[in-house]
Amino acid sequence: MKVGITGANDPALEKVKEIVKKEGINIKIVQFSDYSQPNTALANGEIDMNDFQTYTFQSDWNKKHKTNIVTLGTTVIAPMSLFSKKITKLSQLKKGDKVAIPNDVTNEGRALQLLESAGLIELDDSKIPNLRDIKKYNVGIKISSLDAGQTAKSLDDVTAACVNSGVASDAKLNPKDAVFREKITAKSKPYVNILSTNAKDKDNPTFKKIVKAYHTKEVADVIKKQFHGYESPAWTYKILQ
Repeated sequence: MKVGITGANDPALEKVKEIVKKEGINIKIVQFSDYSQPNTALANGEIDMNDFQTYTFQSDWNKKHKTNIVTLGTTVIAPMSLFSKKITKLSQLKKGDKVAIPNDVTNEGRALQLLESAGLIELDDSKIPNLRDIKKYNVGIKISSLDAGQTAKSLDDVTAACVNSGVASDAKLNPKDAVFREKITAKSKPYVNILSTNAKDKDNPTFKKIVKAYHTKEVADVIKKQFHGYESPAWTYKILQ
């Protein structure tokens, strides 16, 4: 039973692995270095499930790649943050300052909404905005897009960057040091992380046991302890159901 992840480790999934082993289910965690490999591997049958993406990312991926990847259950909600090595508060951002955002459709849209909620830009009413949907720059920042995995590394070259929690965690960026953070509201639901599989396996009883194991207090406690505020157990928020 192979489950794909991105990044260095996944303590929550390690705990799930420990729980289901008692039921005779052996999980092998397969690590990938970017956001395109886990879905490609899943569609090709190289892995059975993955644990890395949001509802929105999965939907966009299916449309673009003609795949039929479906949701098994929710995992974590991981607020995106604006980090900087050069400033400590939003008011220090000035005209011409460079701000990096992820370049994949869903994370780009999420980053732009983060910048809008921070009061830096104004967007039109697009559900998933892109750079063309910026109506107004309240501060004349220059926005550049790059691979989500590179956003933390770009902090030496830009004034600030919108960084996903997993990337921030791997880069040892402290969420308490963020210049600005996403707030968890009903609008956060598209950005809840999920366990995914191919449609043909959506009713697989073994996979359902893995989701059930994930949605336990034991795993919620691991998330709260290990992720230091980067991520929270999504299934515990009524607002996200």
